[in-house]
Amino acid sequence: MNANTPSGLGAIERGAARVDVSDKRMINARADVNQLLPLKYRWAWEKYLSGCANHWMPSEVSMQADISLWRAPASSGGLTDDERHMVRRNLGFFATSESLVANNIVLAVYRHLTNPECRQYLLRQAFEEAVHTHTFQYICTSLGLDEGELFNAYREVPSITDKAAWALEHTRSLSDPDFRTGTPAADQAFLRDLVAFYVVFEGMWFYTGFAQILALGRRGKMVGIAEQYQYILRDESIHLNFGVDVINQIATENPGLWTESFRSEVRAMLAEGCELEIAYGRDTLPRGMLGLSAESCERYMRFIADRRCAQLGLPPLFNTTENPFTWMSESMDLTKEKNFFETRVTEYQTGGTLVW
Repeated sequence: MNANTPSGLGAIERGAARVDVSDKRMINARADVNQLLPLKYRWAWEKYLSGCANHWMPSEVSMQADISLWRAPASSGGLTDDERHMVRRNLGFFATSESLVANNIVLAVYRHLTNPECRQYLLRQAFEEAVHTHTFQYICTSLGLDEGELFNAYREVPSITDKAAWALEHTRSLSDPDFRTGTPAADQAFLRDLVAFYVVFEGMWFYTGFAQILALGRRGKMVGIAEQYQYILRDESIHLNFGVDVINQIATENPGLWTESFRSEVRAMLAEGCELEIAYGRDTLPRGMLGLSAESCERYMRFIADRRCAQLGLPPLFNTTENPFTWMSESMDLTKEKNFFETRVTEYQTGGTLVW
C-alpha cells in the first residue's frame, strides 16, 4: 500500500516519482491523489475559486421583515394559507436535502473521485452544503417553526420522501466501505450516483423550490428567505456544472462506460426524476398563486429536464423549448447579460459585498 491508493492515506512510498499529469484521471488514477500540482483539469480549479469568491453566511441576511410577515394574519396582509403551505413544504424539502447531498459527497463521491483538483472543489462544496443546512436552521429558528416538522419532513411528507428514497438508492452501494471502482459495473454505479445527485437532485429538484420562493420575493414577501435562496442557487449553479463536467470527463476517458444502453438508462433516470418533481409540485401548489401553478411547474420541469439532457449530450425527453418562468433568468442574472442558472458565470463577489 502506498500514497497513490484512492484514499491517499496509504503508507508513503519513499523516493517515488513525481506526478506526471498524464497519469491523472477522474477515476482509477495511477497518480498520487495528494499532489495537487500539476493541474490537469483547470475547470475544476476555477470552480473551486468561484465557490470561494461567492462565500456567504445566512446570518448576514436580516429576517426581521420575514418574521413580521409570518406572524401577521392574512387579514392584515400576512401570508395566505396556500402561501404558508408552500413555504412549509419548500423548507421541509430543503432542510434535510442539503445534508443528504453533503453525505453523498463526503461518504461516497470523494472516496472514488481520484483527482486532487476535483477533490479540492468537493471540499468547498461540502462546506457550502453545511452553510445551506445552516440556512434552514436559521430560517426555522427565526420564524419559530416546528423543528421536528421541518427537519423530519423527508420522512413524513410522501412527495418529499419519494424523492429522497429514490436518490438514496443510487448511493447505497457507494457508501459501502467495501465498494471499489475499477470494473465496468462499479464505474457505472459511480456514474449513476453522480447523475442522481448532481443532475437530478441539485440540477432538477431544487428548481421548483427556487421558483416558488423567488416568486414570493418578487412580490415583496419573505424577502430575507428569498435573498438566501439567491445565494444558495448561485452555489448550486456551480455544483451542477461541476457535476456535469465530471460525468462528461469520465465518459470521455472511459468511452466503454458510456454505452448506448447506459445512455438510455441515464435518460430514464432523468425522466423518473422529472415525474417525482412534478408530483412534488402538485403537493406544494394544490391551487395556483403568485403566478405559479402545478401545471406551470410541470412545464418548467420538463424544460429543465431537456436542458440537462443536452448538457450530457443526450437526446431530449420532451422536446420542450418554452420556459414558462422566463422571469427566473432576470431574478438570477448577475450582469443582466447571462442567464445565471444555465451558464458558467464567474463574476462572483464575496457575500458581504455582493450586489444584486
